[in-house]
Amino acid sequence: MATQKWALDAAHTEIMFKVRHLMISNVSGHFSKFDGNVETNGDDFTTAKVNFSIDVDSISTNNEQRDGHLKSPDFFDAANHPKIVFESTKLEKADGDNYKLYGKLTIRETTKDVTFHVEFGGLQKDPWGNFRAGFTIDGKVNRKEYGLHWDAVTETGGIMLADEVKFQANAEFIKVAAAVMA
Repeated sequence: MATQKWALDAAHTEIMFKVRHLMISNVSGHFSKFDGNVETNGDDFTTAKVNFSIDVDSISTNNEQRDGHLKSPDFFDAANHPKIVFESTKLEKADGDNYKLYGKLTIRETTKDVTFHVEFGGLQKDPWGNFRAGFTIDGKVNRKEYGLHWDAVTETGGIMLADEVKFQANAEFIKVAAAVMA
C-alpha cells in the first residue's frame, strides 16, 4: 500500500475560535499562520495521521490591545510557547461524511487527549491537475486545562470570560506524493 502525503493549502484554510464574554456574547478571533500535513494509506482518510501547528503570535481578534493580552503570560505566553500543536492518534468514521478525530493537543507545554468532529467535504481535482481534500473540523477545549487561567470578576460578580473555547477549522489539503511501503 502506498503512503499518500497531503500538504495543507494555507490559502484555502482558516482557523477560527470564539469564547463567551461576560456570559452575554461571544468574542471571536482567528489565527493566520499555521502549517499541517496528513499521511494516508492511498486515499483512505480513515488511516490518516494528522500533524498540525499554529503560530500563536498570529492570533487576531481585531483588537490590538486584546491580542497583546492573549499573547502575554496571562494567556498563551507566545514568547515562551510559540506554537499550538495537534497530533492525531485515530480518525474514526461516525456516519456518512462525519468522523471523529482523536489526538493530542499541546498548548503551553500541556498536552491533553481531545476528540474533534470532522466533516469530510470530498475530493476534487482542481484546474491545474492537483487533487484536493476538504474538511471542516469543530471542537471545544477548556482553556484552563492548558494553563490559560486569567479571569476577572465584574463589579456585579459576573464572570468576565468563559472557560470553554469553541473553534472551527476549514482545511484544504493537496495531494503531493505517494511512497510505496515495504
